Amino acid sequence: MSVAIVDYRPDHAAAWARLNEAWLAEGGFAIEAKDRRSIDDPHGVFIVGGGRIFIAERDGEAVGCCALIRIPDGFEVSKMTVTPPARGLGLARRLLEACEAAAREAEATHLYLETNSALKPAIALYESFGFIHQSPRPTPYARADVFMEKRF
Repeated sequence: MSVAIVDYRPDHAAAWARLNEAWLAEGGFAIEAKDRRSIDDPHGVFIVGGGRIFIAERDGEAVGCCALIRIPDGFEVSKMTVTPPARGLGLARRLLEACEAAAREAEATHLYLETNSALKPAIALYESFGFIHQSPRPTPYARADVFMEKRF
């Protein structure tokens, strides 16, 4: 079994959509307008503005993803997921490591993320990675009720 974290390519588009629609459905979350834009146009939403998308591949199959959105002095971590059969392989941590490395390379000062309190394994991962809980702030996502940041 080979696993790798790779940059998003246009041929990942269908897998990107599948991965994101699956985690939203698994969590019982509606696909909101901002989700739909991100799913339908990942290049335009993330990459054009200076962000990145990382895909976790196992034996050449996309089994996870995570994106970075450029924000002032940093990046927002978005759309983090790993398929249930690929969980436990350390891929989510490797995706976060790729995000942090890219942010540091871009001389960012922090990573920020929004999530939902029902996603306890994700929150535990973020906490173990050094993210600190923040006060709520305005967000376009109805499901977002946990806000976290990691400063470098």
